[in-house]
Amino acid sequence: MKTASTALISFINATRASPDAPIAFADCFTFTLPSGLALTYTNVDQPIAYNGAVFAANGPLVQGLKYRCAAGLDVDKQQIVIAARPTDLVAGAMFLNALRDGAFDGCVIQRDRVFMTALGQPPIGGVTLFHGRISTVDQVGRTSAKITVASDLIILDMDMPKNLYAATCLHTLYDSGCGIIRGTYATSGTVGASSTASLINFSGALMAHQQGAILFTSGANANVRATVKLAVAGVSLTLIYPLPSPPTTGDAFTVYQGCDHTPATCKARFNNLANFRGFPYVPPPQIAY
Repeated sequence: MKTASTALISFINATRASPDAPIAFADCFTFTLPSGLALTYTNVDQPIAYNGAVFAANGPLVQGLKYRCAAGLDVDKQQIVIAARPTDLVAGAMFLNALRDGAFDGCVIQRDRVFMTALGQPPIGGVTLFHGRISTVDQVGRTSAKITVASDLIILDMDMPKNLYAATCLHTLYDSGCGIIRGTYATSGTVGASSTASLINFSGALMAHQQGAILFTSGANANVRATVKLAVAGVSLTLIYPLPSPPTTGDAFTVYQGCDHTPATCKARFNNLANFRGFPYVPPPQIAY
């Protein structure tokens, strides 16, 4: 059952009794990133102030996300289309680039329908029509992206138990369980000559940067993060996926050391064996009796 404020219920009942009474509504979309950043957009041509947030009218356009009502525990999965311009930014990065680079992984999405007597008038109230999270990013193009979203029931599809016995560490590098401070293992640098979208020539490259991340702080790729696939000490960094734009010599970046999640690396590189969450001495199933 959808809940609504007393004022909204009274307004709708009064409107039903007076068919010629004016009524307007706007769909408001909220994207809450794992970092806590909330992005709010509306599908009408003027901003909407609702529930303590201002929903921008000049941001990305969201198409889809229908309201569905059903009995049972079936997960509501829908594909939506988001159209964005180069001027639509997320923490300084273009919206579609941030989406492609994983900034929206685990993002919570909500659609509210807000009612008012006319556009430009204060909202009377609203109803939440969808609350869930981004499931998969299916396609990212130059002007739009296709995304599959799922209701919160998708959490019930997670494999259990959550913690498994594995030889490698279960923590994500630099997360709260790992406990390592990311900035301690950061190196600042600039793009060297003859670099490409996939290969960054950098004299300060270390073998420890392999499986790490690089974050650009200037140039066409500012605020774009990429994963380092291969490092050649003192020479270059090779990225898993090419950058959205070829870097220019002198573009600044910060590169962070990576981890292969083995106890040897955890001890030698980070001196963090106390927080190691792997079980390297558990025998594999083939020889465990």
